[in-house]
Amino acid sequence: MAKVAFIGLGVMGYPMAGHLKVKGGHDVTVYNRTATKAANWADQYGGFVAATPAGAAEDADFVFTCVGNDDDLRSVTTGAEGCLAGMKPGAILIDNTTASADVARELDAAARAKGCHFIDAPVSGGQAGAENGVLTVMCGAAPEDFERARPVIDAYARMVGLMGPVGSGQLAKMVNQICIAGLVQGLAEGVHFAKRAGLDVENLVSVISKGAAGSWQMENRHKTMNEGKFDFGFAVDWMRKDLGICLEEARRNGARLPVASLVDQFYGDVQQMGGNRWDTSSLLARLEK
Repeated sequence: MAKVAFIGLGVMGYPMAGHLKVKGGHDVTVYNRTATKAANWADQYGGFVAATPAGAAEDADFVFTCVGNDDDLRSVTTGAEGCLAGMKPGAILIDNTTASADVARELDAAARAKGCHFIDAPVSGGQAGAENGVLTVMCGAAPEDFERARPVIDAYARMVGLMGPVGSGQLAKMVNQICIAGLVQGLAEGVHFAKRAGLDVENLVSVISKGAAGSWQMENRHKTMNEGKFDFGFAVDWMRKDLGICLEEARRNGARLPVASLVDQFYGDVQQMGGNRWDTSSLLARLEK
């Protein structure tokens, strides 16, 4: 059992912290900007609540963060009451936020200046993956830090991989989002075409999902897409944030991302339709408007 702090109890962080407590058996203290959510978590899982990130991190062996973006991350880590102010030497800060590789390297330097360690560990698998404890975790870290943290991360993960030094986890997550963007657009166009062609979408997918066209998105989203329901999983606003990070990194490293750039624009159209909180499969709604 380790002493663990978890900062950020959104749709992902709330169940992830729960798995650290229940499945991992760790001593967990949480902090959330909305205090009532932290209190609800403590009532549900039996952990502890701190008034600040620094308070949550006090005497913790591992400190997890899962917040919205780079600025949110800086606020809860390097701010006046950020977790680094409370962390003890030798502790490891593990960030599950999808953020930039730049902020990962920035936090690594800040952690090491305090005698601590840092791992960027963005996740994939969505809300369902978090709730079921089967996330994929892409880590950027020194090998010795990764090996020390991996048994703790396992509490909410199905797959945990070391991608390289600090920043590599975020870069791997960018690749993940680039691949998903093109795939979901292709699925949206396929379902749209099938409906216009008069095909039975359920029957169609039962066949083609077993071949080369098959994917997690097809298996898990085709039914709700066909029904015009987009209240499941990863929101459009979040995907646009992630694709913005990808495109900014691509401008820096010279990678060409024509499809990701185009799909980002398509998600902008969905936002204009009022679909900010629809899930990413709502690309279909844009085609059928």
